[in-house]
Amino acid sequence: MNTEHSPVLEFPAWLYGTKAAIRRKASDEGRWWAREYLKTGAFPQPRQMRQVLPGEVLVMHAAADFDRGDPLWRMHMFGEVSMDLDEGVPEEELPRMSDAFESFCLGTPWGVLRYTVYPPPLWSAERMANRLASLLRFWEVLQGPRYAFWSFDQKYTLDELMDDIYRKTLEAWCPAGPASVREHLALTVERMARATREDCEQAVLRVIPFLVDVNTDLKHREALIDPDFLRERLRALPPEKFEDVSSADKYVVTRQLYIWDRELGRQ
Repeated sequence: MNTEHSPVLEFPAWLYGTKAAIRRKASDEGRWWAREYLKTGAFPQPRQMRQVLPGEVLVMHAAADFDRGDPLWRMHMFGEVSMDLDEGVPEEELPRMSDAFESFCLGTPWGVLRYTVYPPPLWSAERMANRLASLLRFWEVLQGPRYAFWSFDQKYTLDELMDDIYRKTLEAWCPAGPASVREHLALTVERMARATREDCEQAVLRVIPFLVDVNTDLKHREALIDPDFLRERLRALPPEKFEDVSSADKYVVTRQLYIWDRELGRQ
């Protein structure tokens, strides 16, 4: 099945239903994928697919979910599958399996949404560039649904959803970039994919003032917008920690800001 070029959009059937049904089916699917990976070293397509009709709503965030017993596309529950995905997999094989699962998912429109709306670790510029590039490959087919993110009543287009999640990151990488979210993403992907450490540092420094401004409970705000302080702290991060913030993802950088804020409070 070539979902990338098909006019029909299909997602794993287990992502549609009530919360209880999705949890149960995700567990079953995770264990099945684990068994298949152990046998073949790869992940097959889901056993049952369901068509996503044009205009159908995909619930992308728990804040937009409501529990009235109604079956819905609950995309925010995709992570439930990971609870059983490693069943029987040797511990030393888990990193390779995780990379293989991500690669598999990024070849599908439903998997792309998982890794761009809720990107799991790791969040390096290189890895996020690959995830966003995969999203761009499925851009047209993902235009059909509507996306509930902060509220079920507010239905985003794909452009609006990506604007909400990534616009500040895009501006950090490409200041005064194209108005079109798709074009801005494409330019950002190009820059992220070939970024040096210095490029990453500059992108992080550009996104931080906005994050400090919106996170009003940060206590040491002056220090956290001081470029010299920030450069010193960024350069002091261990390589793996810097890699995580290097994409200038606003959620990951915000987490690091709170770590620094707590450290300043202990000084």
